[in-house]
Amino acid sequence: MTILQKIFLAGGITLLSLGTALAAPATGDAIKAAIGGNSVQGNMDASGPYAEFYQADGIIKGKDYTAKWTVEGDTMCFLYDGSPKDCWAVEITGDQVKWWKDGKSGGTGTILPGNPNNF
Repeated sequence: MTILQKIFLAGGITLLSLGTALAAPATGDAIKAAIGGNSVQGNMDASGPYAEFYQADGIIKGKDYTAKWTVEGDTMCFLYDGSPKDCWAVEITGDQVKWWKDGKSGGTGTILPGNPNNF
């Protein structure tokens, strides 16, 4: 293998490993603009499928429950009944979201306009 081939191979491996890193976390304002007044449905690695409507006033509505959401700095925080506040960095690309905590992806979702599930 030539030196040039080794450089290209190393570069390709580096690019592949970067694909799993947080691309660009959304700012707090971008989180509010994209998610407030809309729904997100997807899958969390630890708890499975979810679908929630995030009212602009900070109320979360899901099937048979309500909770609260806030934006603190550049993270979105969730407060579910009986659980401590849980904050996540959010990567937003178009209508796609990826949830990040401690540098690791924890789930994905799709932003849907309004409240299509009528929660």
